[in-house]
Amino acid sequence: MPRYRLLIEYDGRPYHGFQAQGALASVQASIERAVEGFCGQALRLQAAGRTDAGVHATGQVIHIDLQKAWRPEVVRDALNAHLVPEPIVVLQAAVAPDGWHARFSATKRRYLYRILNRKSPPALDQGRVWHVKKPLDAQAMHAAAQALVGRHDFTTFRDLACQAKSPVKTLDVAAVRREGEQVMLEFASRSFLHRQVRSMTGSLAEVGVGRWSAADLKAALEAQDRKACGPVAPPGGLYLTGVEY
Repeated sequence: MPRYRLLIEYDGRPYHGFQAQGALASVQASIERAVEGFCGQALRLQAAGRTDAGVHATGQVIHIDLQKAWRPEVVRDALNAHLVPEPIVVLQAAVAPDGWHARFSATKRRYLYRILNRKSPPALDQGRVWHVKKPLDAQAMHAAAQALVGRHDFTTFRDLACQAKSPVKTLDVAAVRREGEQVMLEFASRSFLHRQVRSMTGSLAEVGVGRWSAADLKAALEAQDRKACGPVAPPGGLYLTGVEY
């Protein structure tokens, strides 16, 4: 039974998250229906990560085990045909090596958070950015974010519903830069806690508008207390951009 590795892009706005949730619309359920429409096989796919409702992906990775060997380009094109008109696209398909798993073989996951920083709201990017009217100091945000890099107890930035066994994670990258009217935040780690990126982003925005200092952010991290977290950034600005193996 060949295993296929698929690179997926999707707009998370119409879905209640990636994971299948009964009758609720989800990215996973839509892809599984497309597989059944393509080859008649009902299956449960595996993904590198589960994004929340409204969160997008440009580099999600999944795997499916098919009963018949198909050329990878046939799998890609057939699934895309069956996914129309949903905002989900299979960008690449390949036969996976023996023992490879979309989730457990992953060594790093990368996320991007986009903030539109101007007075006027977005027209074309509604639901795809967080609109912040007050000017953000991206340099101050980047400097403060370096306190998050490394191995820490991230309880402060962990959702209360998080099911991870431990709040201790190693954050490899926390970078903030300005690109015109947008402030871009990049994070990379082997794995993340539930809503960790959105929680860190919301707290870094407090630094950006001048309500927090870098020392305040560091103190919030060290508090290991969810109550010390700043406002949680909305889901629409968040993108899973890549998974490394």
